[in-house]
Amino acid sequence: MSIIDAHIHYGDDAPELLALLAEFDIRLHNICVAQDSQGAWRESAERYHSLAQTNPRRYAWCTSFDLPRLDDPGYVDDVLAGLERDFAAGAVACKVWKNIGMEVRHPDGRFLHVDDPLLAPIFAWLAERGHPLLAHIAEPLDCWLPLREGSPHYGYYSRNPEWHMYTRPDYPSHGELMAARDRVLAQHPRLRFIGAHLASLEYDVDVLAATLDRYPNLAVDTSARLFDLVVQDSAKVRAFITKYQDRILFGTDVVMRTPPSAMAPEERTQAIANLRTVYTTHFAYFESKGTVTVREREMQGLGLPQPVLEKLYRTNAEQWYPGLN
Repeated sequence: MSIIDAHIHYGDDAPELLALLAEFDIRLHNICVAQDSQGAWRESAERYHSLAQTNPRRYAWCTSFDLPRLDDPGYVDDVLAGLERDFAAGAVACKVWKNIGMEVRHPDGRFLHVDDPLLAPIFAWLAERGHPLLAHIAEPLDCWLPLREGSPHYGYYSRNPEWHMYTRPDYPSHGELMAARDRVLAQHPRLRFIGAHLASLEYDVDVLAATLDRYPNLAVDTSARLFDLVVQDSAKVRAFITKYQDRILFGTDVVMRTPPSAMAPEERTQAIANLRTVYTTHFAYFESKGTVTVREREMQGLGLPQPVLEKLYRTNAEQWYPGLN
């Protein structure tokens, strides 16, 4: 079965990586992340673009745009011009990241949310042209809860306290960020909108289901949220994926810190082995009817039927990201 990893950051073509992708027949959709207003993310964009041009069977890419420059009256025009170039060059989507809503501020100190009027022309432009928006809005709910060993995101917030909001009441709440995201969904019903990381509603598939019911233009990817599914009841998760089988995309969110091609041979071997483990763990959870182990936790695999797996692994990505097809 051909597979699309619809959310990954792995800009390399080391022979060992290509061999792994061929073995599993996986295509990588590399995602750009804009972390500033000066275009530093363009370096990764050029790398992802080059890989997709050279080997479109194994690579595709998602562009982004610079963070708002609130004192620049030409900001939106510059963004639209950049998007026009990127989609002409083969980008299949555009991404906004969590720094919209959680980091960028107006001059008076207010946080700029994803439903800010400044961004509306950008989203309207995407909708009019049929280009999808991948949106990582907010963080997991754990971000606003006390650190708790054993929770799915304990390790991340222990290592990245700058993103842990529990002791930062001056920052927007999870609910405020979700409400801003939902207003964009309502204001742009023709916008093909993919909520990264289970749309930051990873903590309960019932809550996510209700959101999917409200907004038919919303789909979600599973990237970096496998364990959030694992800790929920397997039968409940299986029923959720079955019901919304046309709106869930497979993704891992694996991040390449150092290109395998630049590593020493033994490091490269380990990096590829780690990526293999990520894939085999996901496949076991989604496919197996028996007991599977994720992060040393044993649970019942979902045992999804073949037609649902094909949608999860490939055809949903092609439907929601038409440029992948």
